Amino acid sequence: MASGGILETPLARELLDEASRLGLGLADVLANGDDAALRPTEIAQPALFTVECVLHSQLGAAADVVAVAGHSVGEYAACVAAGALAPVDGMRIVVERGRAMAAMRQGTMSAFLGIDAAEVEQICDEARRTTGETVVVANLNAPGQVVVSGTEEGIAAATMLARERGVRRVIPLNVSGAFHSPLMAGAAEHFGHTVDGVVLGDPRVPVVCNVDGEPAYDSETLGTRLRRQLTEPVRWEDSVRRMVALGAEMLVEVGPGSVLTGLARRIVPGIRAVSLSRLDAARGFVALEASAS
Repeated sequence: MASGGILETPLARELLDEASRLGLGLADVLANGDDAALRPTEIAQPALFTVECVLHSQLGAAADVVAVAGHSVGEYAACVAAGALAPVDGMRIVVERGRAMAAMRQGTMSAFLGIDAAEVEQICDEARRTTGETVVVANLNAPGQVVVSGTEEGIAAATMLARERGVRRVIPLNVSGAFHSPLMAGAAEHFGHTVDGVVLGDPRVPVVCNVDGEPAYDSETLGTRLRRQLTEPVRWEDSVRRMVALGAEMLVEVGPGSVLTGLARRIVPGIRAVSLSRLDAARGFVALEASAS
């Protein structure tokens, strides 16, 4: 996950030292780059946060930022990017978030492809009524890509209904629990105390939040929405559209991979979207933007 010198940056060392202080040996896992070792929720979340924060730190004032957003745990890196959260405080929150979510072992998640979000909502409603099980929409990622979360029985019932209604594909996700669903209530309660113990500032630029796709301009609003995040859907499609409505002409994804860049192009066809997953790419982007200004 972390290559190209990311781990040697001062910010990465600071974040990894904080993780170590919290009892998480993240440095060795990132250095080895073993996908299996990085997969557990309690490891994956702080690892992603580290890489995202370091890459963003290279951008400086390369662009006129009108808003920031992050998908699920990425929202904490977005808060750092907006100046609302100190990186070390963010690491403390994310480590506790990962542990709280990993401890909730009930349920699972599946991605439904090629079916409208409104229809998935109806399918989940019907599955809940007929089975009494928990199953809800968890991620509204892009047109035709919706993730559902709930008990295994609830997911199975929703999957059957979706196939009857022509879903193109159902992909079970390799997760440890039913994230962004009511089954995370216990984790959310525990995690809320961690958020309360960290100082959030007013963001320099609005943070478009997962739970409603709306910008937060002050620390109180931001904190309230962060506390709701574990049990409510990630409204990523709304978030991307909102950033564009706020004036974003280009969307820049910082972190490993380019999944969000692909989603952005599906959500807003024609938008300029770039992914920066390495230090050299981030630094090259800065130089390119500087020469173009």
